[in-house]
This record gives sequence, structure tokens and C-alpha cells, in this order.
Amino acid sequence: MTNDDTIQVLTTGGTIDKQYFDSLSEYQITDTIVTRLLEIARVTQPHRVEEMFRKDSNDLSEEDRAALVARIRADEAKRFVITHGTDTMTVTAESLSGIPGKVIILVGAFTPARFAESDAVFNLGMAFAAAQTAAPGVYIAMNGTISNAAEVVKDRAKGAFVRRDAQ
Repeated sequence: MTNDDTIQVLTTGGTIDKQYFDSLSEYQITDTIVTRLLEIARVTQPHRVEEMFRKDSNDLSEEDRAALVARIRADEAKRFVITHGTDTMTVTAESLSGIPGKVIILVGAFTPARFAESDAVFNLGMAFAAAQTAAPGVYIAMNGTISNAAEVVKDRAKGAFVRRDAQ
């Protein structure tokens, strides 16, 4: 049961949830840190966190995206924050674009949230604010900007999402 103010957070993995164990290890996606970040930030906005996947966004399949679309369509919540890897964030956003009447904010990080100088906490805060104030649609919350997801692309060289027409 939810009310109109509840934000449903769905985690899919990505850099935001990556962990580095030692100098001989590769990054691994572990249990989501999102719940802890929201606790540390003392978020009082009603929310629920649900882990959907633990994948690098390059490993998300069309079946995974279809499951995400079905999950959001079936939920009575009207506001969603989806943590997602940045590499295919716009691909998933396109899959979600046909869902009417819901605010969907995709958010990620260029540095794992477990790192002291990560952009994850700031991006997550922006996503929560956007989920409460944006009109229905699909958005990306990255780099201190809330963008219509259809209007941006990832620019690896800049380490940012930029407008398609500015590339």
C-alpha cells in the first residue's frame, strides 16, 4: 500500500552499488547501499527500496528492461527513482518512456557510492527532489541537472550527460 507521496526506489546495480575489495580485485556489484544512503541523509519523504537487479548496465538485457517496465506499470506508486549504471541509462529510459502518468527518475554515479568523493549521494538527492516536483515523464538526474531523458547522452570524455544537440 502506498500513497501519492511515496517514492518507489528500484535498484538495478551499476556503479552506484559497486564495491572494490582490494588491489587485486575487480569492482563487484554488491547489496545496494541506497537504503543506507537514505538513512544517513535522514530522508523523511515516504519511500520504499526494492532491489530488482545487481548488474552492470551493460549486462542488462531487453528481458530485464521489460521486467522493469512491467514492475512500474503494475505499481500503484506514481513516483519512481531507479538507480542504474550510466552506460545504458538512456536505453532503459527509452524503454520506460511509454509509461503514462508516472514520474520516473533514473540516477547513477560515475564513482561508487562507497567512495568518499562519489557523486552518488548528490545525484540521489537530486533524484528524490525531482521525483517530488517533476511532471510525469522520464528524467535523468546526474551532474547537478535534471534532464528529460530523451534529450541527453552520456559523454565519456566529459564524464557527464550532455544535451544531444550540444554534442
